[in-house]
Amino acid sequence: MAEHSFHGCKAALFIGEKLLIILRDDKPDIHWPNLWDFPGGGREGDETPEETLFREIHEEVGLTITTEDLVWRRTYQAAFDAAYAVLFFVARLPAEAEADIVFGDEGQDWKLVTVDAYFEMDQTIPSYSERLRDWYRETA
Repeated sequence: MAEHSFHGCKAALFIGEKLLIILRDDKPDIHWPNLWDFPGGGREGDETPEETLFREIHEEVGLTITTEDLVWRRTYQAAFDAAYAVLFFVARLPAEAEADIVFGDEGQDWKLVTVDAYFEMDQTIPSYSERLRDWYRETA
């Protein structure tokens, strides 16, 4: 699975010790409607994975992250088409970054939750929980 053919990126974005999650729109024409999601999205043009992630995070929550904020990444196979890769990142910003969040026009809401609270939630995208667990197992 070549990274150059990646479809998109998501990030478990920590603001201090809490995860930033976004409640997806409740529309029948999107994947995973009305579930809690991580920031990120689809590639545009010839973007690199990092460029895609940085753009999507800025569009969705108004935050600017850099390569130095990325602490983990892994390539996974896209569920919708095995020919495409998707990248999952873990990134960290200081707790003070919460004051800079400006919610964009995608999604219904956002909130910060602890990792334990996230794992206890029912309305999350299952593969993202597994990806977060992969990071946790490798770094704990």
